[in-house]
Amino acid sequence: MIDHITIAVSDLSKSKLFYEKAFLPLGYKLTFGKENVFWAFDIGNGCLFEIQQTDSPPPLTRIHVAFRARSKAEVDAFHRAALEAGARDNGAPGPRPEYAPDYYACFVLDPDGYNIEAMINQPVVGT
Repeated sequence: MIDHITIAVSDLSKSKLFYEKAFLPLGYKLTFGKENVFWAFDIGNGCLFEIQQTDSPPPLTRIHVAFRARSKAEVDAFHRAALEAGARDNGAPGPRPEYAPDYYACFVLDPDGYNIEAMINQPVVGT
């Protein structure tokens, strides 16, 4: 399942206002973000649609898709498989406490240079 999709926009303030209005009929709401960096909209089932300022720093690219994994081992396996398939590393598997306390992810750049993430964001049971 897709956890979140992020797209780069040229004018973050203008795009924020656009999506706030456009998403009203769908019931999607702005949930969090950071002025001049990005905004995230809750689109249901724990999924997010995010907009980011075009000149944001790596690991983000103009399009970013994060896929939910069921375990850290799956994140690790995705990273290995993607690299073997020809992806470029954009962030080795590991904790990302700057995102959330239990966030564990990796990032690769696909053949077109898009940032693809595999992630899990839940406490590890039994450790």
